[in-house]
Amino acid sequence: MAIGEIKLIPGCTALYQGRQCVILDIAGLDAVIAKDVASGKSERIAVNQLTPDLPTGQKVVRQDLLTIRDEDWLEARKRFDEIRPLLMLSGGQRTKEMVKHVAEKSGVDTATIYRRISAYEKTGLVSSLLRSTRKDTGSSRLNPEVEQVMREVIEAEYLTEEQPTPSDVWDTLKARCLELKLPTPHPNTLRNRISLLSEEKKLAKRKGKKAAKEKFTPHKGSFPGADYPLAVVQIDHTPMDIIVVDDVDRKPIGRPNLTLEIDLFSKMVGGYYISLDPPGALSTGLCLTHAILPKDQWLAKMDISTPWPVWGKMRVVHTDNAKEFIGTMLSKACDEHNIELEQRPKGEPQYGGHIERSFRTYMSKVHTLPGTTRSNVEDKGDYDAEGNACMTLSALEKWFAIFIVEYYHQKPHKGNNGVPPIVMYERGILGNGDSPGVGLPPRITDETKFKLDFLPYEMRTVQEYGIVLEDIYYFHPALQPWMHAIDPEDIKRKRKFICRYDSRDLSTIYFLDPDTKEYVAIPYRDITRPPISIWELRAAKKQLAEDGYVDINEELIFGAVRKMRDIVASEVSKTKKARKHEARSKGWKKSKEHIPPLNNTSTPESGSEKDDIFSMPITAFDDIQEAS
Repeated sequence: MAIGEIKLIPGCTALYQGRQCVILDIAGLDAVIAKDVASGKSERIAVNQLTPDLPTGQKVVRQDLLTIRDEDWLEARKRFDEIRPLLMLSGGQRTKEMVKHVAEKSGVDTATIYRRISAYEKTGLVSSLLRSTRKDTGSSRLNPEVEQVMREVIEAEYLTEEQPTPSDVWDTLKARCLELKLPTPHPNTLRNRISLLSEEKKLAKRKGKKAAKEKFTPHKGSFPGADYPLAVVQIDHTPMDIIVVDDVDRKPIGRPNLTLEIDLFSKMVGGYYISLDPPGALSTGLCLTHAILPKDQWLAKMDISTPWPVWGKMRVVHTDNAKEFIGTMLSKACDEHNIELEQRPKGEPQYGGHIERSFRTYMSKVHTLPGTTRSNVEDKGDYDAEGNACMTLSALEKWFAIFIVEYYHQKPHKGNNGVPPIVMYERGILGNGDSPGVGLPPRITDETKFKLDFLPYEMRTVQEYGIVLEDIYYFHPALQPWMHAIDPEDIKRKRKFICRYDSRDLSTIYFLDPDTKEYVAIPYRDITRPPISIWELRAAKKQLAEDGYVDINEELIFGAVRKMRDIVASEVSKTKKARKHEARSKGWKKSKEHIPPLNNTSTPESGSEKDDIFSMPITAFDDIQEAS
């Protein structure tokens, strides 16, 4: 049983209402047939009612990927690549001869290969293949800040047409580390890091796209590897062709942005994220977690009964925005969960056509909504988008969810030879008369740990007053053992610790305890402070600097935030900019799923009749032709 996951494979065990059961068969995209071990009774059970079957009192803790040395991570990836062919086979298909063959190629005995297979299957994480003899406390590891600098140097210096050697790049890395007063890594560390780069990426960056295309591009018109559900997905952003209004005065505030992920095998939408914020790493991470995690509770909050049975880790994420994965936690999180990242080459339409056609289809439906801007000025004509706008951001999000699950997933799709995405997905998972299905993917149950992997982080020391992040103080008794801790690698330096945060709500940060390897939620030191976003904080700092303040502190920051909020509240009915700021602020609070959930989570207020998407004059989905 993988950490925080349930394997929905016949023969695996799980808990149903606290009782152990054995999965006998797959009953659909959202259910299994399972037998109660004690009573022997078999029944159909919804997968969202199953929980992991772990021994009583067992607490499985994994090492955070930020604390792993680069050399150790390289070795773990090498071990994973060696056993990958065996992991693709079930226990009955995996013969001793196959294991022996892999063991001989790897230079170890067969028992070692079996142990590595077992370790990975229990966790589903590449980090489970790290050297078991390694100890965390007091050990030498690559500083995450150095790791960040090294990624940037490799991208800017090594992946160039000049084709410098690793030694040349190390000289640049050494200079950067000295400049930033960071410890300089060993040259072998840089070489190991470079060896992790894909050959296609190195060839494209150093010898040109043409050379890479000749060697790696498949036949035109096909997409490599997208031959089963969740094999390859695409993710991208687009502005939505509609103007939304604020919740209070129903006045226009602007166009929201859509980040969307689509499964290329079935054309099913895996997940999406809509906000007024510019697209970037945060929206990409939120879209990915929405796609990978189960959506039952999310649909319930939307009051949508139609299932959205897409969950699980994808094999490859294809994106045209690879910069958001470089040097960010997104790249490391994907690496840990064995999700490969591939950049869509510029000027190669066959790579991005799927999601671009999907965007055109979705926007053609948006063009039927009040307040649409159409796709261009010519199509818009004399239509007054702002004057007709009446949908709030929350209403648009619900409308889009209904469109996806009740219309788009159910409608025949040209890219599937007329087969609806939901039917195509079901065939790929459950199989049909022509071919067997791949089965249900593991279902993640520990959503907290999974989400934390995709959050940004900062390295901070712990002082007697706690931790300071962006000039805000945080404290919790769990920090006391680490006050004034010395860096185990350099006794002249204070030890820095991993602190993750959610940009939408800085009222809590998440401190990684090096001993327990668990994250601890650390609140504001002054818990009377209101939650603020990182955008509000930085805007307040900018305003204070413009006002002549040099020594900016927490009191000034929250004072400035309070004044800015008061101004927005008083001006919200006057200007679009103020209304948009207010809507963004509400959007951060409403869309934020706290990690862990807070007790004071409020239910979004219901709006007027104009917020009811069923009472607005919207053209029925079936009256609109799909974009070609």
